[in-house]
Amino acid sequence: MDMVMKLGAENPVVILSKSTCCISHSIETLIRGFGANPTVYELDKLSNGKEMEKALIELLGCKSSVPAVFIGEEFVGGSNEIISLNVRGKLKNLLLKANAIWI
Repeated sequence: MDMVMKLGAENPVVILSKSTCCISHSIETLIRGFGANPTVYELDKLSNGKEMEKALIELLGCKSSVPAVFIGEEFVGGSNEIISLNVRGKLKNLLLKANAIWI
């Protein structure tokens, strides 16, 4: 769990993903659409990815571990939370506050 939180705090926007997850790709595309440049870690390509995935499942409290999105060094959630923030018009403000975008 510590490693997951450490990675999440490294940059304004961090997405923990898998290379085969289309939802993760969609969330990354959404965030990039605001002009942010998220750091993406694909768990299936990391040597300790299985351990990190288990920690994410515990953190998220569900079966799916990815995508897991950190904005401004804080865990925001998975795809449902990011889509909900976007629909409510709050995702842009969160990205601004984290200095991930400047407009």
